[in-house]
Amino acid sequence: QVHLVESGGGLVQAGGSLRLSCAASGITLDNYATTWFRQIPGKEREGVACISSIDGATYYGDSVKGRFTISRDVAKNTAALQMNRLEPGDTGVYYCAVEAYCMYGNYDYWGRGTQVTVTS
Repeated sequence: QVHLVESGGGLVQAGGSLRLSCAASGITLDNYATTWFRQIPGKEREGVACISSIDGATYYGDSVKGRFTISRDVAKNTAALQMNRLEPGDTGVYYCAVEAYCMYGNYDYWGRGTQVTVTS
């Protein structure tokens, strides 16, 4: 059985940092591209960052470029999203998902999400 479990969310002041983790079981994360999404209240789900399984290339949404960094730990079978210089507009539920290639659009598995709240 496959599980993706996000952790690391919480409450932080604007300008602060959080590090989210996506732990996989039942699959080898390195065989997939991993994408972080977020669901901000009142907005459509937004792809935040993706890391390729092929060459480790990374891709970011315009709203987080230069502030967020996606990475993976093959040994731990996890992916992480380091979020710096957080803004109140980053508040939302963050999910990880896996697919064959970044931006392929056909996600095999999803986590249940972790809440990130940024106060001004």
